[in-house]
Amino acid sequence: MSPTPLTATALLAGCAAAVTLVVAPILPPDRHILTGAVLIGLASGWALLVMLLARSTGRPQRWAAAPAAFLLMSGIVSMTGSAAVQAVFGWVWPAALLVLVGWMVPQIRRQVPSRGTRWLLYPVVAALALAAAGAGHEAILEARDVRADLAPGRLVDVGGHRLHLHCTGSGSPAVVLEPGLGGSSADLRWIAPVVARDTTVCVYDRAGRGWSDPPDGPQDADQIAADLHTLLAAAGVAGPFVLAGHSFGGLYVLDFAARFPEQVAGLVLLDSTAPRSGLTRPATAEPPTAIHRIAAVAPALAQLGAGSQLASTLREFVAGSASTRQASALTDFGDKPLLVLTAGTGHDATWRSAQDRLATLSTHAVHRVAPGATHESLVDDRVDSAAASQAVRDVVAAVRDHRSSLR
Repeated sequence: MSPTPLTATALLAGCAAAVTLVVAPILPPDRHILTGAVLIGLASGWALLVMLLARSTGRPQRWAAAPAAFLLMSGIVSMTGSAAVQAVFGWVWPAALLVLVGWMVPQIRRQVPSRGTRWLLYPVVAALALAAAGAGHEAILEARDVRADLAPGRLVDVGGHRLHLHCTGSGSPAVVLEPGLGGSSADLRWIAPVVARDTTVCVYDRAGRGWSDPPDGPQDADQIAADLHTLLAAAGVAGPFVLAGHSFGGLYVLDFAARFPEQVAGLVLLDSTAPRSGLTRPATAEPPTAIHRIAAVAPALAQLGAGSQLASTLREFVAGSASTRQASALTDFGDKPLLVLTAGTGHDATWRSAQDRLATLSTHAVHRVAPGATHESLVDDRVDSAAASQAVRDVVAAVRDHRSSLR
């Protein structure tokens, strides 16, 4: 067999080994252990490449042993090193990998006889260089705290990590906007300025989103609500608040209202995901699934200057079932203003029925439908988001004058 397909086979085998070690229930779903397993799996691919190229070309390809050894060492450090060792290695490995890449390119050009094989290897080497550059850039940003300098708002410590909070406008009650799954404060750019004409409005980034630091643990509704409560208190934003949540963000504001009822004056549910009644937590722990294990290793991508948003989204997705149960703890919102706004396009009868049930949480509630709006356009379209902005403003007005009725 020619060197090119053998090279592809070896590299694909390394990728397959890495995926298997993550997905298969062999190792505990710990971030550092699974990250190390990925690196060791990739190292096995390079080691296989050494053997296959030597056999097919009739000459030793010792240069390929260098990335195999580097990845193996990195994997071992990730799996077994102390926090201090990993912190130091986080500074060392990007520079070391860049040096290694610079050495590999001429080695490949001189020692690999097949042009097709060389052009197969060059993109892989380029990916290693980009990973090193991204990791180095991320390390510098963290050391200099550039994130805090560039953020439009401020970073507030909530215990182990910082969340980005940006408040505009003035007056009370203060409104807090909660984006949906995978969203950030920037997604609410059409709504926040409109609401700020009437009162204080705050947008924030959940852990791992936008300008906020990555999360330290699970990202279910209880944790997100606790983070938000700590954030508002630490930032000195006075309650009680009007909370407005879009999509999955609706679960988070419902959970907040259940956990901190004295801090919530009104709710706006913007095409919200509906809670699911039942225990707030499963009676027995469930074994981690493949998606749980992928979520555990995904934060490592943040060390390459990318992937923090993906990792945060995966954490929330994994905790989705728990979040729907936790949000169901709010069974009675009393007579506090509640406005349920449903997109008029793209939903079936089951979704609309669930929206109707949400409106029964309060005796001072109304359910509106935004004609022509979709689930996404309620927040990301300038025209359709006007219905969402008006819903928030109406609840603010109802909180200020509780005798007025929502319509």
